[in-house]
Amino acid sequence: MSNVAESSTQAMVARERQKSLMLRAWIVSGLFYMALPGTLLGFSNLMAIATHHGLGTIPAAWIQGHGHAQMFGWIGSFILGIGFYSQPAHGRSVIRVPLSCYVLWTTGVGVRWIASIYGWHWRALYPLSAGFELVAVLLFLFAASHHKLPEGTQGERAKSPMELWMVSVLLGTTGLAAAIVFNFVECVHLAMQGGLREFPYSLDQKYLVLLAWGFLVPVVWGFSARWLHSFLAISTPNARILRYALGLDVIGVVFGVAGWAVVATIVLAVGAIAIVFALRLTQRPHGQAKVIGIHPSFPTFVRIAYAWLVIAGSMSVWAALADHHGGIWGASRHALTVGFAATMVFAIGPRILPHFAGIYSIYSKRLMFVCLLMLQTGCLLRVASEPLAYEGFLDFAWKVLPVSGTLELSAVLLFALNLVLTFALGRSSFAAGNLNHAGAVAEGA
Repeated sequence: MSNVAESSTQAMVARERQKSLMLRAWIVSGLFYMALPGTLLGFSNLMAIATHHGLGTIPAAWIQGHGHAQMFGWIGSFILGIGFYSQPAHGRSVIRVPLSCYVLWTTGVGVRWIASIYGWHWRALYPLSAGFELVAVLLFLFAASHHKLPEGTQGERAKSPMELWMVSVLLGTTGLAAAIVFNFVECVHLAMQGGLREFPYSLDQKYLVLLAWGFLVPVVWGFSARWLHSFLAISTPNARILRYALGLDVIGVVFGVAGWAVVATIVLAVGAIAIVFALRLTQRPHGQAKVIGIHPSFPTFVRIAYAWLVIAGSMSVWAALADHHGGIWGASRHALTVGFAATMVFAIGPRILPHFAGIYSIYSKRLMFVCLLMLQTGCLLRVASEPLAYEGFLDFAWKVLPVSGTLELSAVLLFALNLVLTFALGRSSFAAGNLNHAGAVAEGA
């Protein structure tokens, strides 16, 4: 019997190690797309815009390629990697389906970036890349819908309602699937037309609402509802307000996709305010925040991230009413994607990603703090100066934009370096056979 138990334990360790290595691959790919095709291209675009005092010299395809690399290559890779890691897997499904999805997804994002920037055979590459991404998401959804629950819990899960954090993540996953289908259809349409290789402005506005508020925001809200009350030592989320916030987000996205920008932004801004109270982020902690293995400033930056969410929602209302040259819209989206989403990744990523990958702690706590501080400074300068520059309120603001870009690029590169060093040099929990370590972190231990 002891030999059977030992063999079973070794098989479990092997499966967990395979899942950990697969997650590391997703994260490293996400870091690559974040740092080079994403942020570095965005930095290059910003330098050109600041030099020429406007968007006129920058092809829209470059800006859209930058956004695609950031949203799908970075955030999408992280979400899919964590999603696969969280699914119970048995036998060959531990590696086969995630690996197939990984190859399709990373190839699709890379092909789209090359086609957007260089225009090389873009009429063939656009539909090809969008098709790869679509198949990858379908594989992920197939795997998520077919994984087995532990024995004895099937009936219990069937009777109990789905937890709200899971509803939020499911809404975000639905938003991702909708955005992928949207992207595929439009890529095929552009290829058939054979004209410009970028989405038309009005269509792109709707697409960005779907990506940002339909995919990104509810996914982050869901994981926040799952973990933050434990990490920050605050009460569990207020279920009633959380439902209202999710409902407002869905309604706002529908209005935005329909083209009713003013109504959509007002609804989304109210939802952004509601989620702060739903997660009880204004509440004083009733204990010590869990900052083992990370910098103790973690709780502060999480709250700053949600402050950026409220700022993004408020600025989007201003943009819908008064934007003329893209500066207010740009600042609003930057507050959302960098101020909110990137800050949450920079703050929570060092808390959970090393543990999910079977490593005890982040490589450098100080480097984590420096990254977050540089990111906040750069984002503040960008969001404050972009409307002033683009809308012609203050000419000096054009000189501030390159400074903001330099700070944010440095923060991104240092964040990537910190995680890479963590994976390369960190002490693995699998060496000690500790299978419950990552799971304990996911439970908020």
